[in-house]
Amino acid sequence: MPKIVDHQAHSKDLAQRAAIYFSDHGYAGTSMRKVAEFLGLSKSALYHYFPTKEDLFLACTKEVMAAFDADIVDPELSEEENLHRLKEALHKDFATEMALIFDYLRGKDRTEIAGDEAMQIAVQAYRTVATRIVGKERAEDTLARLFGELMLDYMSGR
Repeated sequence: MPKIVDHQAHSKDLAQRAAIYFSDHGYAGTSMRKVAEFLGLSKSALYHYFPTKEDLFLACTKEVMAAFDADIVDPELSEEENLHRLKEALHKDFATEMALIFDYLRGKDRTEIAGDEAMQIAVQAYRTVATRIVGKERAEDTLARLFGELMLDYMSGR
């Protein structure tokens, strides 16, 4: 009797695990063959779930960003405490994630970036968390400040 596979659950699991590979090797350093080996699949099996590397990256982004705000905002805490929690969550893998994002975006113009589904999902996840903490009017400025602080910390070796 053939094994019954929940394709949606299996696809999500593959994307979550492939996200680790992308983070470790960058976008340009990732090939479908290498990801398939990492996941213990044949290349054709991986292509069955994700027809292109871009499709796989999008699925990875969806999985990672879906879990982004799970434990950040605590309604019992002050705005300042929640902002600290957000900064810590962003700081955790900041250098690796920014390197991956810039690698992924290399060669794309503003129009392509604005229309890129993976980037829109990521930005929307960040905006949603910031809005929950400081409100819609201040969310964009808050994110700009936080990302700027994180970049300066990173570049300063802090």
